[in-house]
Amino acid sequence: MRNIININENWKFIQEDAGLPEQYPAHWKTVDLPHTWNAVDGNDGNGSYDRGKYWYAKTFETPKQPLAGGRVFVEILAASSEATVYVNGTEVTYHEGGYSTFRAEITDLCKEEGENLLVVCCSNIANDYVYPQHADFTFYGGLYRGVNLISVPNAHFDLEYYGGPGIMVTPKPTECGGATFEIEAFVKNADENFTVQYTILDEEGLEVAYASRPASAPKTTIFLPDAQKWDFENPYLYTVVAELLRRNEVYDEIDTRVGVRSFHVDPQKGFYLNGVLTPLRGVARHQDRMYIGNALDAEEHYDDACLIKELGANTIRLAHYQHNQHFYDACDELGFAIWAEIPFISVMSKNPAAHENCRQQMKELIVQNYNHPSIMFWGLSNEILIGGISEQLVENHKDLNALVKEMDPTRLTTIAHVSFTPIDGPMHYITDLESYNHYFGWYGGKLEQNGPWLDNFHAQHPNIPIGISEYGCEGIMTYHGPNPKVKDYSEDYQALYHEHMCKVLDERPWVWATHLWNMFDFGCAARDEGGVAGRNNKGLITMDRKTKKDAYYICKSYWNPEPMVYLCGKRYAQRAGDVREIKVYTNQPSVQLYCNGQLVGEQAAVDHICRFDVALNEGQNIFLAVAGTVKDAMTIEKVEVEPEIYTLPVVDDGNEGAANWFTAMGSVDLEDDAPMEFPEGKLSIKSTMGQIYKNSEAWAIVDKMMGGKIGPDAPMWAMLENFNIETLMGMGGEVPEAAVKALNKQLNKFDLVE
Repeated sequence: MRNIININENWKFIQEDAGLPEQYPAHWKTVDLPHTWNAVDGNDGNGSYDRGKYWYAKTFETPKQPLAGGRVFVEILAASSEATVYVNGTEVTYHEGGYSTFRAEITDLCKEEGENLLVVCCSNIANDYVYPQHADFTFYGGLYRGVNLISVPNAHFDLEYYGGPGIMVTPKPTECGGATFEIEAFVKNADENFTVQYTILDEEGLEVAYASRPASAPKTTIFLPDAQKWDFENPYLYTVVAELLRRNEVYDEIDTRVGVRSFHVDPQKGFYLNGVLTPLRGVARHQDRMYIGNALDAEEHYDDACLIKELGANTIRLAHYQHNQHFYDACDELGFAIWAEIPFISVMSKNPAAHENCRQQMKELIVQNYNHPSIMFWGLSNEILIGGISEQLVENHKDLNALVKEMDPTRLTTIAHVSFTPIDGPMHYITDLESYNHYFGWYGGKLEQNGPWLDNFHAQHPNIPIGISEYGCEGIMTYHGPNPKVKDYSEDYQALYHEHMCKVLDERPWVWATHLWNMFDFGCAARDEGGVAGRNNKGLITMDRKTKKDAYYICKSYWNPEPMVYLCGKRYAQRAGDVREIKVYTNQPSVQLYCNGQLVGEQAAVDHICRFDVALNEGQNIFLAVAGTVKDAMTIEKVEVEPEIYTLPVVDDGNEGAANWFTAMGSVDLEDDAPMEFPEGKLSIKSTMGQIYKNSEAWAIVDKMMGGKIGPDAPMWAMLENFNIETLMGMGGEVPEAAVKALNKQLNKFDLVE
């Protein structure tokens, strides 16, 4: 029988490229798995983190099988981002890609008696052949999901097919209220004496269906007359058990959980689950935590899923890579529609080996996760036009889409476009569904642009189901003020932003899915903004999972029907002025507000918000909000002057996005109405940042406008050098046309250096 042995404890680790040890390296540091060497520096604000090639070692005794011919496999649940595995000094396997499971047989290398030496070399060093290449998150290195030994008889269910579970199950509901279960198991080394026995169990563990097949042709279809459907409110799971039998003896056994559901997307109406229109509203998630990095345990993954469920979300975009099986299991149990994707992100490598790596990671993603009922969408790429468009890029996407459809025709394909992707062009109509990452009201533009952009795209492409795959803004809980505005990084502006977005999206159920960026703050060593370096602070919840920001509750009021009321601004605890607005979020019809025990008034909720103007008393004011059976309280102190810490130390000029870069153009006439020119061999606003940098005089102009924030020394230069000025201005907001013309005229003076 199959024996899975966890070997996560007492590994030896060295954070240097020490080379393959000849014997057990007792002097190396002792660590337990899961482990990453970037747990601290991956998000500690230094602006960089250790990307190296480091070594793990572990001894083990060879597992025994009662029958002759038993096989032993090593299972690496994930190793970032390249890994080479050795047993007793011999290389066993090499794997590219840091987010998927891989296995290798080690039977012939194991000793019959005594201890074996298992060594794994992991590397997260940058290269041009493994994705991700460049991205806005930390590429943690290490054995961050754990390692198992698997012992099986000679005849067994396949352990080497793309790291999968050895079985694929496709449940399909029927019109009569039943369901068919199309089942295929993958068997190794079985002769004519072997059969495969399938049993379907309900949630109580009772057998509800059975089938048997010869091991040489194990594929079958089982009909279940009365099937419980899986949905968001009742995510009913069946367990399919496969047993490999030789006459009356079970040699190997595997199982998987599945759900019976159907879904489709109507471009005019939106997402349907089991025939019911169900708009998908949810979040994106990264898999790291404060000073843990990505080395999360099973409980931490489950807790993340529960926090998202509490929010009331019904969909999660798992950015930007394959996540832990514990998290997919949690999503199956709790009921979510999952967008799962590979880390084909930001910049496409021209190395042909990189595309093969894309294909490999997609195959692993699909095979390893095929049985999860929560997964409904396979994502091909994210913001890939940051690195520019090419015929090769388009063809690579077509190839990936064809691969997905060949491997899994039951699910839909999708893509996350960067905001400046033209609404017409070759990147459309490749996938079944499309979404855009839009940050109007943060990186550029105005909040009010979000709704009209969606309406315009929908009108021009009525046959493309359109979604929003990212939207959000930074929210740092230290910063507060009576007049929140873009780029003040305040918790208050983040709340205001999501107030608007919740309403915009609620009014457009035909938007097939929306994924707020992000559920949790996450590590990004390349970032340094808002006074918090090393992190992306767009989360609704802090990176340590300890605090829910105000924006969390406006989303909850829209998405979770359980009665709730929430007083905003608890951390804005000291306020100046005689009369202040007290804001309440709720999903109830009305709210009563009390101050120091006295009724202030009652208001009907408008777009889930009640706003009260309250004359503050001197000293502390205790507020109580009551909405039906639910209540919330907070204390606010009236002060003469609000604390300086409430204001971001580096104050922005208040202009949106990049507009402030172009307010002064030296001697160039801003009123010049002459049309822009783009002479061959000269620089212009269509030139990339990398091209402009090659001319020192031209770069001096651009660098000054951008405040010296962008250049080869910037952590994200690898992406930014492919941006042209025109694109950057578009991301930055409404730049005056005269300023654009003026800049273009200045750049025209300089030669283009290839």
